[in-house]
Amino acid sequence: MTTTKTPMSEIISISDLPWQERQPGVRAKSIWEHPESKRRAVMTRIEPDAKLPLHRHVGDELVFVIEGAISDEFGTVTAGNVGYRPNGCVHTVSTTNGATVLAIITGGVEPLTQRGSGPPSQVFTLSDLPWIEARPGVRQKKIWEDKGRADAPGANERRAILARFEPGATLAPHRHAGDELIFLIEGANADESGPVTAGNMNYRPNGCVHTVTTKNGATVLAVVWGRTEPV
Repeated sequence: MTTTKTPMSEIISISDLPWQERQPGVRAKSIWEHPESKRRAVMTRIEPDAKLPLHRHVGDELVFVIEGAISDEFGTVTAGNVGYRPNGCVHTVSTTNGATVLAIITGGVEPLTQRGSGPPSQVFTLSDLPWIEARPGVRQKKIWEDKGRADAPGANERRAILARFEPGATLAPHRHAGDELIFLIEGANADESGPVTAGNMNYRPNGCVHTVTTKNGATVLAVVWGRTEPV
């Protein structure tokens, strides 16, 4: 008799990762990367009055502002809120008083010397979104969703949610059909790989089977590719 071992989740301690200077006034930490799908997670710290020059997104990007605020030609994303830069978006990024942001990127960016046309970036103010009870002790805010290709339902589905776990709440055993990145905004939760504390991340690979528990409660930002299914 053979048994199939499922992949474990990966706890990422962001404080253990080095800052790298990308340009004057801008430092970044490379947190996670999936080269096959051109996806990556990056934390960026932008000093006051620093600016990211004009560029086009080849692929898209979700940005969560941890502290401070960032602005582009389409609006300002303040701390605790999310910005979305769609494929083809052309913009600059600036900050008056500095900012720290977490970016989930698919694809890349290319520098531009002349402004071209492209879809605008979007700002999601999370306080404007309703809480929805997902299960006892767990509420969610649906931030952003991409249903993927119409000819392959679920195959390329992506979404970003804010989830709040009450003290003692538990997610029953489930399998990830697709993968997921979570960022702990406050509190802590744990699975079979160990605890994930505020300011750190957890990656749940395709096929990962696990439970999620929290002793004192937690608030998390989750970016999910695919879906989950009970086991």
